[in-house]
Amino acid sequence: MAERVWARVMEVNQMNREEFVSKVGWVFEHSPWVAEKAWESMPFQSREELLQTMVKVVKNAEAALQLALLRAHPDLGTRLKISEVSQKEQAGVGLDRLSKNEHSEFVSLNQRYVEQFDFPFIMAVKGQSKETILTAMKERVGNTYDQEFLTALDEVYKIAGFRLNDVIQ
Repeated sequence: MAERVWARVMEVNQMNREEFVSKVGWVFEHSPWVAEKAWESMPFQSREELLQTMVKVVKNAEAALQLALLRAHPDLGTRLKISEVSQKEQAGVGLDRLSKNEHSEFVSLNQRYVEQFDFPFIMAVKGQSKETILTAMKERVGNTYDQEFLTALDEVYKIAGFRLNDVIQ
């Protein structure tokens, strides 16, 4: 397994900028600028180094770009059209099968959250359940803007890590 991951990392290191962005640019939701900037740091010694380089790109970005990255994420439990990867992630924890009451609660909390923070509630849903997600929404809506901005970015990094693991395995 480790040899296969290493081989995949070496493949990534051989890519030109366009191929690289096409291959990994989507792991940060609708934000290929992260991969474009990370490409400049090639070669990578591991998948983890690639992820940490991409995280560093986001951490060093202007606040406006970070906010745009957060705003690129869909509401959890939405019935609107979302990216295929987000759809699969949400379906994996049952957010595509919410009852009418559960959906109403998610919509209400999402609206309250967006009104308070001006970006959607973000949580890496892999390994979660709709109950743990709902609990987190209820708790995090009480955070300060600064706390929640950093928490949301941390969740984005987790999501990107899960997605990168799927790409380079």
